[in-house]
Amino acid sequence: MKLKRLSGMFLLSGSLLIAHPASARDPLTAMLAGDSALQGKKLDRAMEKASGHPFGSAENPVRASTPVGQRAYLDRLRCADGSTPSYSRGGSVGDSPYGNIMDRYHVDCGAAGPGSAQIYMDMYHKGHVESAAVPGFTILEP
Repeated sequence: MKLKRLSGMFLLSGSLLIAHPASARDPLTAMLAGDSALQGKKLDRAMEKASGHPFGSAENPVRASTPVGQRAYLDRLRCADGSTPSYSRGGSVGDSPYGNIMDRYHVDCGAAGPGSAQIYMDMYHKGHVESAAVPGFTILEP
C-alpha cells in the first residue's frame, strides 16, 4: 500500500483520502471530519453577518450536523396548517457563508402556506441541532 501526504491528508493507493488531524485548518479536512471550515471567532463573525439575511437563504443557510441532521431538521418543519411538508434534495450549490459546501432542498406544503420554498443548508456543524424555523414554517422541538 502506497501512502502519500497531500495537503494535510493522506492519499492511499491513489484514490482514498484519509483525514490527518494535524491539519485541522485545512477546510477539506475539517469538512471530512464533519466540522465547519470556519471555527471560533471567524464562525461567530460569519454567523453574525449571515443573520442579516433571511434564515434558510443561501446567504444564511440552516446549520445542521451531517445529512441525517439536515433530514431531521426538515422532518420537524410544519406547514401553516400543521402538516409535514414534502422535500427533496436539489444538490450541492456552492459555498456557504461558513466556507463549507451548501445543499439546496425543495420543500413543498402543497396548497397550505407557505406553498413551496427553497431551503439552503450547511451540514458541516458537528453536533448542532437547529431550533429555529425558516420563515413561513413552524418547527417541532428536537
